[in-house]
Amino acid sequence: MFRPRVIPCLLLKNLGLVKSVKFKDFRYIGDPINAVKIFNDKKADELVFLDITASGEKRNVALKLIKDIGDECNMPFSVGGGIRTIENIKEILNAGAEKVCINSYAFENPEFIRKASETFGSSTIVISIDVKKNIFGKQNVYIYSGTKNTGIDPVAHAKNMEMFGAGEIIINSIDKDGTMEGYDIDLIKKVSDAVSIPVIALGGAGKAGDFKTAVDEGNASAVAAGSLFVYHGPRRAVLISFPKNEELLEIFKN
Repeated sequence: MFRPRVIPCLLLKNLGLVKSVKFKDFRYIGDPINAVKIFNDKKADELVFLDITASGEKRNVALKLIKDIGDECNMPFSVGGGIRTIENIKEILNAGAEKVCINSYAFENPEFIRKASETFGSSTIVISIDVKKNIFGKQNVYIYSGTKNTGIDPVAHAKNMEMFGAGEIIINSIDKDGTMEGYDIDLIKKVSDAVSIPVIALGGAGKAGDFKTAVDEGNASAVAAGSLFVYHGPRRAVLISFPKNEELLEIFKN
C-alpha cells in the first residue's frame, strides 16, 4: 500500500538543533548527528534540515555539518538556509544532500529558481514558504525566519514558484508552529489545489492523526513535523521518535 511521506523537520541554530513556538522561544534540543542516528534506527522516510539564522546573518549553511550529516544519514535529506548561489547548491549536494530548500531568496529573486531548476533538475529544488495571518485574518508570506512580511498571498507565491521551476513546496504556518494543535488545513488545501507539484504540510502536527487530516482534507502530498518527533508528554521532555511503518500504514488506511 502506498502511503505519503512523513518527514521530520529539524531546525539548526549555532550547529545545534532547536525547536520553536510560532518562530520564537527557541529551545535547544540536542546534537543533530545524534538525531540522525536515531532517525536512521527508526527508519524515517527522509529529513529536512533548516538553518534558521543563515539568511538573516547573510551566510551559508555550515558545509562541514552537512557533510557530517551526509556521512551518517541513511535516508534522503534536504538542506535550507542562506542559499543564494548555484555554487552553494552544488556544495550542499556534493556534501550529501539530495535536495535544497530555498525560502527568502526565492521570493527576492525568482529567476534564481529557474536557473537552479535548469541546472540541477526541478526535483532538487524545494521552496519553503512561511505564512502568517494578520489581525484581519489575511495570510501573507514571510521571509527571513518570519521577520519580514512580504505582503504576498501564499497561493500566488506558490503558483509563481511552480512557474519558475520549483519541484516541491513546503508550506509552513507560523501561527501553528510548535503549538501541536494541528495543521492549518485551509492553508494547505488552498496551496495544494493551486499547484500541480507536491506540497508538504508543516506546522502544528500534535498527533499522528493530524498527518491523515493534512492528506485527506488538505490534499497534501506529504507531511512534515518537528515537535511531534522530538517531544514526549505534556511537559515536552526531549525524546526523539518516529512511528513504525506499520503504524503509519494503519494511520493512512482508508
